[in-house]
Amino acid sequence: MDLNLFSRKSSRKTAIAGIIFSLCFFQAGNLPGRSADQLEVQIEEMVIPLSIKELSNWGRSKETSSRSELGSWLSLLEPESREGLLQLLHAPLLKDLSMGRQIIRSWAGRQLLDEISDLIQVNDDKTGKTVLLTLEKLLQKQPEVSTLDLLEALPSGKIRLDLDGLLQVAVQWRSQLQSQKRLVSSLTKFPAEVLSKEIYSQTIIQQSSKPKSISLSTTHRFKPIKLELWRPVYESQERKNIVIFMPGLGGSPKHFHWLAHYLSSKGWPVIMLEHPGSDPKAVQALLEGRSPPPGAEVLPGRLADLEAVLNLGHIDGLSFHKKGVVLIGHSLGALTAFLASGAYPLAGLTERCRKDLNALSLSNPSSLLQCQLVDVKLKRRAPISQLKAIVGLNSFGSLLWPNSFDARVPVPVLLSGGTLDLITPPKSEQLKLMLSTPAHKGSRVVLIKGASHFSAVRIETSRESNSDDLFKLGKELVGSEPLLVQKALIMEIITFLRDIENDKGIKSSSHKQLGDLQVHTLNRSSIENLVNLQ
Repeated sequence: MDLNLFSRKSSRKTAIAGIIFSLCFFQAGNLPGRSADQLEVQIEEMVIPLSIKELSNWGRSKETSSRSELGSWLSLLEPESREGLLQLLHAPLLKDLSMGRQIIRSWAGRQLLDEISDLIQVNDDKTGKTVLLTLEKLLQKQPEVSTLDLLEALPSGKIRLDLDGLLQVAVQWRSQLQSQKRLVSSLTKFPAEVLSKEIYSQTIIQQSSKPKSISLSTTHRFKPIKLELWRPVYESQERKNIVIFMPGLGGSPKHFHWLAHYLSSKGWPVIMLEHPGSDPKAVQALLEGRSPPPGAEVLPGRLADLEAVLNLGHIDGLSFHKKGVVLIGHSLGALTAFLASGAYPLAGLTERCRKDLNALSLSNPSSLLQCQLVDVKLKRRAPISQLKAIVGLNSFGSLLWPNSFDARVPVPVLLSGGTLDLITPPKSEQLKLMLSTPAHKGSRVVLIKGASHFSAVRIETSRESNSDDLFKLGKELVGSEPLLVQKALIMEIITFLRDIENDKGIKSSSHKQLGDLQVHTLNRSSIENLVNLQ
């Protein structure tokens, strides 16, 4: 699963400051005991001297009008802008100190720290160290810290708060959420065919062999790569193509056994990769404060893992030369598939990222991983000769390929996303990413109203075949009815794979209603219309 650690457990309404400061911790140090009493607020290109108490009173009372100088300025703002600032001031921060220390060592943490140090400065400290030390000291005393708590506890001296910058962040974040709402509203207007929830279970053959574990030694890894091979029960049932699956950042093949089970039951051999260094062990090391979070620096290793598998030629008697290959990946695994197909980031990524990071990447956290590629050495790759298709679950790449036909993917593509996905938002990622690929009659996007970034991730019980699997991530992360989302996804993927084998395309979009879920299968024309929504 793609454990994007920049949006842990904050509610949507308080995510802004929570995401900002959850990435900002430093080593503990001695801080002055007396808090600052003077604050310089930059607003409307003016610097207004205020007291911390005045800002605190305004923020704590949440009054929309005030006779103070600050209140007079804030009264000129739109009500939504004032509300956004209040949300910033009251947003909860990360609680886990050991994990926070590791996060700040990461590439993404350093980028956000640079931006935050421009918004809040103490005694002209442009490094942000004073802010971070204060935050850590507070978190050692209390379970939750807000932005107001932080400002009230900063040491004595001159504090400069760039309210213009914070307001811009709030406005941009709200604009993105409004764009997301317009997308959902437009999808809801499509007439949908009402289907019973039982229809998928009736159409899926649930007979497949157990996976075979394989260890693959490579020259680029110290330890062998772990593979799982899922074969159809009967050899005569085997399809023309082999499926190779890659989990997301921090993900495990076990999280997607449901997918391998169903695909192999329909005749597709499935090879599942586990990538060392960006697997569940890496996430556990982060949670225990032993290592920083993995990021885009793992991509060269992941691509080498895939290349090593393809160079084998065959696995357990399964020949790649006699069959085509379909790459399927979740989140970072989907990006790996795009890069493996020969797509390469478009020139100008540094400038695009500079503009994006100025907004602190709050509305699209996946852009942090994309921007890290500025500092990651990727080699151009020739297209995989036997590649037949790519399936990307909760994919992303809008900064890498921002325009039509930038991503020169030589095969048809299926991308899926959910309207509750705040990590790889469907409009800015799946829809726009599809338009960056060459037009192909078989390509399509599946958007599920009610699904999130983690709806495809299944956390198994001790009895792995148990149909009542436990989703321990919580409803806020997995969205609505994740089991039903997974069944909808498998049927869409199976239809896509059959169409590819039979050289069929998608003529028109289709819309289905499944309980509280809406499943929208979109052709290129519908995608263009949705992307052009203002």
